[in-house]
Amino acid sequence: MRTLEANFTDIGKQHVFAARIAFDQFMVSVTPMGNENPTLPYLLPGFIDAHVHIESSMLIPAEFARIAVTHGTIATVSDPHEIANVCGLEGVEFMVNNGLSVPFLFYFGAPSCVPATIFETAGAKLDADAVLSLLENPRIKYLSEMMNFPGALQGDREVLLKIQHAHNLGKPVDGHAPGLRGEMARKYIGLGISTDHECFTLEEALEKLQYGMKIIIREGSAARNFDALYTLIDQYPDMVMFGSDDKHPDELVAGHINLLCRRAIQKGMNVFNVLTAACINPVKHYKLETGLLSVGDPANFILVNNLQDFMVQSTYINGEQLSENGRSLIPPFTAAVNLNQFNIGPISSNAISCVADGDYSLPVIEALDGQLITNKRSIQPKKENGCWISDTVNDVLKIVVVNRYHPAPPAIAFIQNFGLKQGAIASSVAHDSHNIVAVGADDESIVKAINMIVGHKGGISCIKDNLEMVLPLPVGGLMSNEDGYKVAELYSIIDKAAKDAGSTLRSPFMTLSFMALLVIPHLKLSDKGLFDGDSFNIISLA
Repeated sequence: MRTLEANFTDIGKQHVFAARIAFDQFMVSVTPMGNENPTLPYLLPGFIDAHVHIESSMLIPAEFARIAVTHGTIATVSDPHEIANVCGLEGVEFMVNNGLSVPFLFYFGAPSCVPATIFETAGAKLDADAVLSLLENPRIKYLSEMMNFPGALQGDREVLLKIQHAHNLGKPVDGHAPGLRGEMARKYIGLGISTDHECFTLEEALEKLQYGMKIIIREGSAARNFDALYTLIDQYPDMVMFGSDDKHPDELVAGHINLLCRRAIQKGMNVFNVLTAACINPVKHYKLETGLLSVGDPANFILVNNLQDFMVQSTYINGEQLSENGRSLIPPFTAAVNLNQFNIGPISSNAISCVADGDYSLPVIEALDGQLITNKRSIQPKKENGCWISDTVNDVLKIVVVNRYHPAPPAIAFIQNFGLKQGAIASSVAHDSHNIVAVGADDESIVKAINMIVGHKGGISCIKDNLEMVLPLPVGGLMSNEDGYKVAELYSIIDKAAKDAGSTLRSPFMTLSFMALLVIPHLKLSDKGLFDGDSFNIISLA
């Protein structure tokens, strides 16, 4: 083991430290000069979220950073495909430039699938030439998740060209292949696709690892795969990373990658392997300029209380202290942002009526708490006055998707496991095209929730009793430009209202946002209709 003695003087005006960096295991321990004292903090390179969509926090990058540094996060590997689906290259440019307004290390990718499929309406399209123009920007570090795995496997020219552009420029390609196994997984990975964050079983992850793919252990607000995959940390310490994918503001305030480190230690994982996943592997895989506390590296590091709890005492980026004992030292970022696409007016209850011309079962989406995948059920919904309606007794509720880019008839289906007993919730955060998605106990409430979002040109809304609540998201219909802590507080209030209306889901709005994500099996709803992820096509509701 090669060691380096590096003096850090007057950190927090408390102690003089000698940092012993064990290069073979990438671990840094901190002790006072000549006198070991377990009450002193540990110095680490800083945590990195290896896969996140900043937009899903409902915060602009500057406000995301302001909160993240309090948890010891110094950098993110960020896929801006949410805003790209709404506003194209202009949206990506906004994310990069806004990220540069704060002393945080944002590493953005070039969105590979805008739109994600041809079975939905998005606000923009990025072809291979547009992707190349992004990849040629030195601030763009990788090709973002290749969700069109059917296109990749079938040799779609545009898909393969985007992958080739990344390879030609020496930039890694992120994957997205939920449930892909066997020869198809091997072929997909063989295209040079290097990571996957969509594994929801250990068996799937182990198979992909054997083919040479790195696994990002995801723990977000809706998709939670840590418990299924954490043993990979000790089994394949050089091949795993941590990512949140999609994290709502209230949960970001509560914690970030530091919480995964704490849980991994509680599960008995080796601390060196945990920190390799949290601090080191993303830097090496994506060739990030964060440094690893080696000679000549920038002063990017954190101080934590111990290697069990990972309570962050301070975060430093480029030598500047950005947090102190849970308090952010980055000032709030407020600016007018004129970036959106919302081209529709209010709808009426008649627009979402669903005629029942007989007695038969319908394909029904079964939402799964803590997962992005859904099941496909066959259920006969409740019928009243010749129309299918929501059935709160059996928890079979109407779900609606409304095209926000131009006027069009709403798409209608039914869903189970949302649990609402009254009212409705709606959101213009609806992956990946971000049309309006709503679910509710009755048509009138659903329409009210939708029209509140239309009126604000983006947001999340809840109808409960006589209350009408909305959290506006004016930046692309995805993000607020308000103080991040204020947004988190308002989100907590509207989230509680949805649960008070009966939802049993841990994160009802995050789960709702994924019910239009067609590239995750098995049954979803786009603005064009009910989509079967297994046949990869629109199917009839009847």
